[in-house]
Amino acid sequence: MSATQSNSLPLWVQDRDKVIEGSTDAQWRYQTPPDYSRSNENLAKESTTHHLEGSLEAIVQNLVRTFEMEVSFKSNPQQWLSVVNDKFRVSTNGGQEYTATELSAKGTYNLFMADSEHYQASAESFESSHQIFHSTFPQGFPWEVLEVYSGPPTVTFKWRHWGHFQGAYKDYAPTGETVEIIGISVARVTDDLRITSLEHYFDNTLFLDKLTAGGKLPSSNKASTCPFSSWFKKVKKS
Repeated sequence: MSATQSNSLPLWVQDRDKVIEGSTDAQWRYQTPPDYSRSNENLAKESTTHHLEGSLEAIVQNLVRTFEMEVSFKSNPQQWLSVVNDKFRVSTNGGQEYTATELSAKGTYNLFMADSEHYQASAESFESSHQIFHSTFPQGFPWEVLEVYSGPPTVTFKWRHWGHFQGAYKDYAPTGETVEIIGISVARVTDDLRITSLEHYFDNTLFLDKLTAGGKLPSSNKASTCPFSSWFKKVKKS
């Protein structure tokens, strides 16, 4: 498919930067549009697949990246272009289904991880969950489509999430390794390629095992991870 044909596709299955540029009236969660320049650099260097523009793989990848961007940064789910808001449902590993409004409130990390020994999604807010994983993967946590097994209206695809474990995960030491998740998702879409339902399947236990493999941090290190600890010490001395 040529670039001209690609640009004739719905905005939400084009490059997510174009979606951001076109979202002129969006209510941004952090007041300003997100900047994906660093993420784009990492994707160019570290992606294992490079799909032809306009291919089914590229369209699916763009749609899911747009969806993830909108959930993370557009605070009003009514403004999400990538989904049919009143019909949309999302689930992980056959678990509870969430609406767009619920997903907007909980965040993608809490939906993905649920409650387990090493992560309590029910105890985390949208903001705290993002802070945990942004600190764990300070260089980002990119995502790519590996293969697409079936096209619309039921799109089944294999994907890869990865990040460099260079920051502490809660009170567990970083290993410096690249942590990778491979999963399968099923997206049901409309004729104009908006998502009505999304089902994710992956081994989140394996993911958390990797994040706790470095062992607990010593107490002194845990204290030093607080960005305000040195400030508090100065206050006590003064």
